[in-house]
Amino acid sequence: MNIITTIIALIIFFVILIVPHELGHFITAKMMGVKVNEFAFGMGPAILQKQGKETLYSVRLFPIGGYCALEGENEDTGDPRAFNSKPGWKKIIILAAGVTMNMLTAFVIVAGIFFYSGYATLTIDSVQPGSPAEKAGIASGDMLTAAESIEDGEPSGDAAKIQSWEDLTTFNSRNKDGYIIYADRNGKERRFTVRPEKKDGRYLIGITPVVRRDPVRSIRDGAVSTVRMTGLIFEGFRMLFTGDAGVDDLSGPVGIVSAVNESASQGLIYYLLLTAMMCVNLAVINIFPFPALDGGRILFVIIRKVTGKMISDDLEARIHTAGMMLLLVLIIVITFKDVGKIIFR
Repeated sequence: MNIITTIIALIIFFVILIVPHELGHFITAKMMGVKVNEFAFGMGPAILQKQGKETLYSVRLFPIGGYCALEGENEDTGDPRAFNSKPGWKKIIILAAGVTMNMLTAFVIVAGIFFYSGYATLTIDSVQPGSPAEKAGIASGDMLTAAESIEDGEPSGDAAKIQSWEDLTTFNSRNKDGYIIYADRNGKERRFTVRPEKKDGRYLIGITPVVRRDPVRSIRDGAVSTVRMTGLIFEGFRMLFTGDAGVDDLSGPVGIVSAVNESASQGLIYYLLLTAMMCVNLAVINIFPFPALDGGRILFVIIRKVTGKMISDDLEARIHTAGMMLLLVLIIVITFKDVGKIIFR
């Protein structure tokens, strides 16, 4: 990939990660009657700004973060529309909305991939010229129904029903010396003897399926895959805390840039899958009960609800600032390690 394509891929990647997260905070804050002072994409100096009715919308120089600045988020301003003046349940909804939007974004991306890719049916779309399938007499429009192994040159007598295209793939790899395949052609059962050919490490007979798009199935599979991604992220953090993985296994901004560049060079699907995984990763990280993160802020809402005024706005703000500093130090350390991996690999 050239540098311009990489930069565009990175910007889109960070927009998908950051904007929905902050938009979740923004929309719920407005719904809960909280004043939003600024909605920003990126960090550092502002390069674009537009003042709305009450909110400043800005794009900042470094597209590696963003924020939704709420009135009275870290101090008591006396404004009735301040974040700190709202009841705890409203605060929690606003704080949790960013994580929710990240998860929703991941789900939409994965479900979209399933819908775009479609699902292989058992009806044959095309037969490759000169392939084992063509030599056996298989034709476009045939619908696969069953397959039967050949033992000592004779049918095994135990035909297995083909329920998915994956079943056929498995049968190919397990019956390299040939097998019998049954198909429905215009309402009549046909029988063909094929012997798979090895190409690119796989055993194939030279047919492609009719692909159909199913929105209901795409939504279901998108939800299941998003849950599985979440489980993988939690498993990664479990390994980190138990010592089965170390800091060297983490990636910072430099590692992310490298991963985005590599995935984008492999194709749109790989790029979108990485983006979805990182959306889930961002959600999981943010829900951790650590100061400065959304989960930490939610924890403080609960603690202050229980303890009353034992913790002041100023003390909470200082704790979150300290948490942010620790996170920045961790990011710097990981960044140096990422650079080292690139230089010395």
